[in-house]
Amino acid sequence: MEVTGLFHVAIKTNDLDATVKFYTDVLGMKLVHRPDFGFPGAWIAAGDNVPIVHIYAGGPALVDGKTPYGTGSLDHVSLTIKGWDECLERVKKLGYDWRAAIVPGTSLWQIFVHDPSGVMMELTFDGKVEGRPTPEIPPDRVYQAGKPFGAPKQKAA
Repeated sequence: MEVTGLFHVAIKTNDLDATVKFYTDVLGMKLVHRPDFGFPGAWIAAGDNVPIVHIYAGGPALVDGKTPYGTGSLDHVSLTIKGWDECLERVKKLGYDWRAAIVPGTSLWQIFVHDPSGVMMELTFDGKVEGRPTPEIPPDRVYQAGKPFGAPKQKAA
């Protein structure tokens, strides 16, 4: 298993249009295609057209009926990784709760797990380089945006 880079940061917003406008007009980034996840959002890319900011709006962005503000609006951090089987085995062996997903219309596979500070990590794999068939995800382990799961693994006393 090898972490190869930062894939993206996901941000929750009450105002999708204003947030997109900030990243495109203020920072000069580009709005790019986003798969249909069944809820509103946008992907914003840097100069190489790689979407590094993912924006959530609507249901999955809500916490107790409202969207968080400030750093609380950070939904997750995504890392690019090689080695799906080894990574998932480590997560299980070390007792972390996890969920997984296949991104619609892409070759991207994801494992979601919380770090000890409660930050959700999205571990993203390119199925084209994994050298195995697309993984089967048990129904009780399928990730659903906006649906909390588990708790961060606590350090033993």
